[in-house]
Amino acid sequence: MPTRAEDLTSAGHLLWLVRTGRARTRAELQQVTGLSRSTVGQRLDALLSRGFLRPTGVDSSTGGRPPVRLDFNHEHGVVLAADFGATHARTAVFDLAGRALAEEVEEIDIADGPEDVLNWADRRFRDLLDQAGRSPEEVRGIGLGVPGPVEFDAGVVRQPPIMPGWDGYPIAENLRARWDVPVLVDNDANVMAIGERTARFPDSTSLVLVKVATGIGAGMVLGGEVYRGVDGGAGDLGHVRVGDASQAQCMCGSTGCLAALASGSALARRLDAAGVPTASSREFAARVREGQPEAVRLAREAGQLIGEVLSTVVCLVNPQVLVLAGDLAEAQFVSGLREVLYQRALPRATRNLLVTTTELGDRAGILGVHTMIIDSVYSPASVDVLLAAG
Repeated sequence: MPTRAEDLTSAGHLLWLVRTGRARTRAELQQVTGLSRSTVGQRLDALLSRGFLRPTGVDSSTGGRPPVRLDFNHEHGVVLAADFGATHARTAVFDLAGRALAEEVEEIDIADGPEDVLNWADRRFRDLLDQAGRSPEEVRGIGLGVPGPVEFDAGVVRQPPIMPGWDGYPIAENLRARWDVPVLVDNDANVMAIGERTARFPDSTSLVLVKVATGIGAGMVLGGEVYRGVDGGAGDLGHVRVGDASQAQCMCGSTGCLAALASGSALARRLDAAGVPTASSREFAARVREGQPEAVRLAREAGQLIGEVLSTVVCLVNPQVLVLAGDLAEAQFVSGLREVLYQRALPRATRNLLVTTTELGDRAGILGVHTMIIDSVYSPASVDVLLAAG
């Protein structure tokens, strides 16, 4: 959404009004902006000539010549998106409307380090473009979701517990040098939260998504904007210290973190130690679905522990929607979480709260990456810069 500092009568703002459905004809744009007919015409001509807009038909008329309807040109280019977990990645080529032209999921270890992983991503993007029948020249932007805290403006990961070798690495700069397009990097829970809000809860003013997989993280969309904190550390739920002074060792180096007790990787280790071979968060989730008694017990306990922490989050943020996602968003875990959340949080904080599990599954993140790129590349300020450059 445009900021107060932006020119609300610029060509870029007119494109934003059309793209978001707030105005679809020249007359509607005149009415919303207060601009003269000739000024609207000049700015629309610039947008049409550069391929940002296209006429799509005519609206009904009560008399005289029917008005031409305008639409954001979804064929203006494509965007490349990748959503990385600890052990797998989903990559895709999208058109500007959000339709996946080519998409794949592959196993990859984020601990292999930035050079190997970004080289792999670069190859996958080029392969997917070939599959989609599109060229690198059509790429308008690239977005990545990664499982660690991100300094968003710099496109850099900061002290990520499950991403060894990535701390301070210039991810965005690396990919910009290869593709010469805008590159955005954000935390995986943030992009999942964007995806859920865009696809399922577009009218929600406050949504919190909690992802429980190898680690634990949260993404928050407040007032329609992602809340990242001062340097990208917001939502780092897994490193909240829990009660009873637990000595469980966390990957961050501390003890007693929520992730050390209730993340998928921690539960997999505990189940493995109990004599049930379990190598990963996904394998643990599979044991729960199979009804393995110890796995079911551990999942319920983890849900209760996370529910305790979330009761504070709900009282502090008072969200409208709480989405549970990740490997552990299964019945036993969710029931344990709900039980403690509603028991501990103030009734006033939960009376209008919808607690739900993701319906987008592993695709929430990649859909959120697409939205993040479109909203940035086609923001009023960005479009005005492109038009000024000629």
